Amino acid sequence: MREKIDIFGKECWEYFKGNEVNEIIERKDGFIHISPGPKLYFSDYKNWSKREKKAMKFVKGRVIDIGCGVGRHSVYLQSRGFEIMGADNSPLAIKICKLRGLRKARVMDMEDISKLRLNSFDTVILLGNNFGLLESFDRAKNLLKQLHKITPSNGIIITESFNHYDMRGGFHTKYRKMNIGIGRMPGQWRIRIRFDKFIGPWYDYLIVSKNEMNDILKDTGWKVQKFIDSDSSSYIAIIKKIYTFENKNQKDILKNFAKGYKSMNKIKKAENPNSKK
Repeated sequence: MREKIDIFGKECWEYFKGNEVNEIIERKDGFIHISPGPKLYFSDYKNWSKREKKAMKFVKGRVIDIGCGVGRHSVYLQSRGFEIMGADNSPLAIKICKLRGLRKARVMDMEDISKLRLNSFDTVILLGNNFGLLESFDRAKNLLKQLHKITPSNGIIITESFNHYDMRGGFHTKYRKMNIGIGRMPGQWRIRIRFDKFIGPWYDYLIVSKNEMNDILKDTGWKVQKFIDSDSSSYIAIIKKIYTFENKNQKDILKNFAKGYKSMNKIKKAENPNSKK
């Protein structure tokens, strides 16, 4: 666990008990955002955004919901007949998932992805801006390669982020420039959560534009199939798996095979000019 105090779980538990909860997100440079927090995390399908509803149409097969929180997407997909596992690093959030009827839910850090069985999930969900959980450029590439291993050849990732460049003004521009100056991605936020008397530790949260997401995906075995836009800066990406070569020899062998196959077809056509194939 990254957090000794499960602040996210505590705020969700209070809301689950019927209490009013405000979630405060503090950025390292002093920027403060008051989030809808648990009110959003517990929202029913009818209250979801249009982009989330559209994204659900791409879900297939066995599903893992990474950063599932209290099970907003997991519980819905289970009700639709999907075999789904919710995963989150908050013990209290997972407890709530189970109380809400989610059959498969486990406490899991992002680093535990590598421990999952090969080809065990067809769809990976990282919604609720959870592309941010990948934290940084290098860590994102590494984790995407791990997700490549636990999905079959037709596996997909459904994830969400927003274009931080739409956050204009000197405050945000200065923060992006500072990040670039110290070798971080422009939208790599250093944040912490405040709830009631509790203050969480600082951690990295990665916010990316569409172009930045495409750059991260290069050489990971994944490629954006479709972007689902919204009326705001937020967007959802449907990411499909592509074939990758383990080494240059494999690539050369396949290339030579393709050339040989093409040559054989030319010879066959020359020998059988009347053939349609």
